[in-house]
Amino acid sequence: MALFYKNENKGTLEALLFVAIDPLSIERLAQITEMEEETIKELLKEIQEDYTAPHRGLVIEEVGGGYRIVTRPEYMDYVEKLYKPQVNPLSQAALETLAIIAYKHPVTRAEIESIRGVKADSVTATLLERGLIEEVGKKDAPGKPTLYGVTKKFLCYLGFNDLNQLPQIDGLFSTTDDE
Repeated sequence: MALFYKNENKGTLEALLFVAIDPLSIERLAQITEMEEETIKELLKEIQEDYTAPHRGLVIEEVGGGYRIVTRPEYMDYVEKLYKPQVNPLSQAALETLAIIAYKHPVTRAEIESIRGVKADSVTATLLERGLIEEVGKKDAPGKPTLYGVTKKFLCYLGFNDLNQLPQIDGLFSTTDDE
């Protein structure tokens, strides 16, 4: 690939990642650019290397099954001053429920309630509303209860590409492993 076209293609990928709201997969980038997936992987690797230069403010991260451009963590204080983010933190109950769903997915509300020992109706509704969890199916059990799992938004929020990146915790929720 000629240097001019290579740099133009890198610029194209960089521009797409910059304007995208959600991470873009290799497949989606290939659809948009009509480039081969292997070429895109190669160019993304080069762009990531370009961004490792000292004093660069951005990085390309692989998260949620795709790629996105984000600011370097060391510049977070400045970005926060610009945007003054309005933090709408999750309650302790929501965080506990989210952790259960992330580690036990797919899981029913009854299973969540069994682990937490309290009702989870409103907490589940809040997490659904915020787009952090989603209905992923129905359990093959009486009443066909809804199964919940985490969303790509959850993975992106934590900076994970998939749930395998969650910290491993021995014996977590061991009281329900036989369900």
